[in-house]
Amino acid sequence: MKQAFGLMMCLAVLLQLGYRVAGYDAMYQIGYGAITLMGLMISLTFLWLYVQRATPLALGMAYSWSGASLVLGWWWIFALMGEPPFMEQNSAHLIPLSLYLSGALLHFSVIHRSFGCHGMTFLWPVLGAVILSTVIFMAV
Repeated sequence: MKQAFGLMMCLAVLLQLGYRVAGYDAMYQIGYGAITLMGLMISLTFLWLYVQRATPLALGMAYSWSGASLVLGWWWIFALMGEPPFMEQNSAHLIPLSLYLSGALLHFSVIHRSFGCHGMTFLWPVLGAVILSTVIFMAV
């Protein structure tokens, strides 16, 4: 755990130094590009693990990482292209979001089973998140 925290702190310092040297736009583009590409590679690795039947979480991880990477990738490309109007409120962006949300649902299902539970009760935290998000949206 100390090593993981140390790694995170080193990366935070490097990103801040990059920000000071190259500016926000450069660090945004490099960071979003790198995590998009790494996330897609991680997603393919988890998909391979799912095919190998290595872990029950593999499919959820594949969906989550691909969804997250494609959502971030959308914003990366959006910024690279100078924020084109055709990408601004394009519903195509909701497709990677559906992958991301599917991965989250699969995670809740596996976590639910790991507690020895069965049925659809794993949907309660999901429903709670959707309701809270809706309330926040309506309040703002």
